[in-house]
Amino acid sequence: MPLSSVKPKQYAALLLKKVNATGHLMAPFSPPPPEIYPSRPSGFRLRAEFRMWHEGDELNYVMFRRGEPKTPIAITNFIIADPCIQRLMPILREHLRNNSTLRHKLFQVEFLATLSGEMLITLVYHRTLDTEWEDAAEALLGVLASHAPPFSIIGRSRKQKIVLGKDFVQETLPIQGHRFRFRQYEQAFSQPNGSVNIHMIEWACEQAAMAQGDLLELYCGNGNFTLPLSLHFDNVIATELSKSSIRAARENLLENGIKNVQLVRLSAEEVTQAMNAERSFRRLAELQKPLDQYRLSTLFVDPPRAGLDENTVAMASQFPTIIYISCNPVTLIENLQTLSKSHRLVSFALFDQFPYTDHMECGVVLQHL
Repeated sequence: MPLSSVKPKQYAALLLKKVNATGHLMAPFSPPPPEIYPSRPSGFRLRAEFRMWHEGDELNYVMFRRGEPKTPIAITNFIIADPCIQRLMPILREHLRNNSTLRHKLFQVEFLATLSGEMLITLVYHRTLDTEWEDAAEALLGVLASHAPPFSIIGRSRKQKIVLGKDFVQETLPIQGHRFRFRQYEQAFSQPNGSVNIHMIEWACEQAAMAQGDLLELYCGNGNFTLPLSLHFDNVIATELSKSSIRAARENLLENGIKNVQLVRLSAEEVTQAMNAERSFRRLAELQKPLDQYRLSTLFVDPPRAGLDENTVAMASQFPTIIYISCNPVTLIENLQTLSKSHRLVSFALFDQFPYTDHMECGVVLQHL
């Protein structure tokens, strides 16, 4: 996203343009009028990363235009970032610039913020980090902690990771009168737009409010949707392939005292094979009872941009209810071309996770015909 496209005063008009474009794409499936969830026009992004550009005594955060990897653009005002990130950027830059140990072969800086106020900064280097670096980073941590407590710093280089504080942040999200705590690990996936994420979760929970029986969730990540959705079902089987995400999800379930969720480390393709009784998996032995004894009447999916593969779509078509969150309307439409043969689209929502870009997050609910 070029920063020249960030125009908060024009946000409403830019959002309407995206809404109309997505509605046109979805028109063949006759969806109901969408519920629209806008973003904050500025200060909405909880994650940011910048290359660090060394030129003489200067050190700057930079970004690059697509197709111009050798032409750095200095970033002095990043208004889409969370206010805490914006506040820390110049303070951090000044300390890094004036400390030869911290700036030597510094390649990249990554910020991870939360709505709850916790912050984590990762400094990425093209050199081995030693005790001198660690001492300097400890001093930096003390300075920055006064601006954004609680605070952590991580130093990374090839095959090396030094953690000063924690390697995660603790997020707290208010969802339908409940407060859910989520551990979000450094360099693991988490939703970048915190306020829109809350809208997405609450919308999904509203769609599940009338559901009965058990839920199967694919791509559960760290439990972002899993934990709140668990309040609406007897049992939840949540699946995810990433080891780090499964680890975080287990910790988040424990932290929130949720006991009706069974986590299984399987890909969507493997879940499909298990549901079709094509393969058995040892990891399914961790379930409290055999897979076919659960009353799996609702499927929740939040797939990557590629959408659902052909076999998973075929498996999904057997569910009475499908709640589908999509970060890519194009692949959502490809999936709907098959699913619309067995289901009708009964609810439609648009979530502006990424203002000032062409990306639009969609939510649909499908009921079996």
